[in-house]
Amino acid sequence: MAIPTPEPRIARFERMGYGMFIHWGLYAHLGQGEWVQHLRKVPMDEYARIKDTFTAEEFDGRQIAAIAKAAGMQYITLTSRHHDGFSLYDTRGLSDHDAPHSAAGRDLVAELIEGCRAEGISPHFYHTTLDWYQPSFHNDFDAYLDYLHQSIEVLCTSYGAIGGLWFDGNWSKPDADWKEDRLYGIIRQHQPEAMIVNNTGLSALGALGHPEIDSVTFEQGRPAPMNHEGKDKYVAAEMCQTMNRHWGIGAEDFNYMSPAEIIGHLCACRKVGANYLLNVGPTASGRIPDYESAALRRVGEWIATHPEAIYDARPSAIQGSGADFALETDDCVYLFIHHLSRGGDAHVSLSGGGAGPRGFTNVEREVSSARWLDNDEALRFAQEQDLLCIEATGYPYGVDRVVRIAEIR
Repeated sequence: MAIPTPEPRIARFERMGYGMFIHWGLYAHLGQGEWVQHLRKVPMDEYARIKDTFTAEEFDGRQIAAIAKAAGMQYITLTSRHHDGFSLYDTRGLSDHDAPHSAAGRDLVAELIEGCRAEGISPHFYHTTLDWYQPSFHNDFDAYLDYLHQSIEVLCTSYGAIGGLWFDGNWSKPDADWKEDRLYGIIRQHQPEAMIVNNTGLSALGALGHPEIDSVTFEQGRPAPMNHEGKDKYVAAEMCQTMNRHWGIGAEDFNYMSPAEIIGHLCACRKVGANYLLNVGPTASGRIPDYESAALRRVGEWIATHPEAIYDARPSAIQGSGADFALETDDCVYLFIHHLSRGGDAHVSLSGGGAGPRGFTNVEREVSSARWLDNDEALRFAQEQDLLCIEATGYPYGVDRVVRIAEIR
């Protein structure tokens, strides 16, 4: 069956490959995650007063975009409004529960967009569809949807071209009429090239939704391959994940992913053609914490060795064994090799396998060369019909790239 051609915006999105999710708002002052108001049953009038001390004194849109760029991320998705109803943008009179009416006294979305454009990063915006702050969400849903849709129109008309809008919350009222036709129509009218995403939540990974949706989501779960055959529209996929166990900053959360784990998840996403949207939770003052910043930069150094394999290559019919897999472009194939051994003296290196022959099937092209991308070392290989075997040399002592990539031509 035929595979539909992706819309240009979807094709661009897939080539971005890797993005930064930012969960930040009033909840950062309490340091107990983004759901703290709801889970800890903090009275809303008490919670809303946090905006009187929400100064955002360390929030620097250019610096955040620079961290994303150094990390190899090509887009940022910021929580312009989360479930607590507080907006980081100027709602233009729709509500006083926004950043310009806080101690910050400024439009923080505008600052991030300016920083993103200076660093060549595509700005995208998370926006809640549920709202704990607005009474109409509970007692006059049609009026609430008017408020929500007007809010989205503000985002679509106040900041120039944006890369996409990422919605979250329809799962809170699964039987309600969310008037998605109207919502997405507003976006298509003002931002026809913006990606539209609506998170299906933890319980419905990869579920397709409204026809205007451009990408499905896999929240906190590795994505499955998308079946595009015979579909009316080519839809992308994106996995979103936290670096620790909270989306908003958790002051007592010490359980963070390592750079090696991040590299593993990024590779797993790209294996099936999905993007990887990795979250950071800035401090109350708006700064990305030191560990997150350092870990992301380290992953960026790994990506910088072979960006074409991460951004440009597509899923391949070529099959590896174990965790190994292949991606390809029009003129070459990239083999992603896992679990390589490390060389060195017996006094400093543990014994074990990992180097040696690695086999791949369904290789239809004739292979003329094979080399590691990180050091240009030529690799021995043998090919018979559709079977390719390469001699995967181990890491020299002092090197461990977690996943090593070979270029096959």
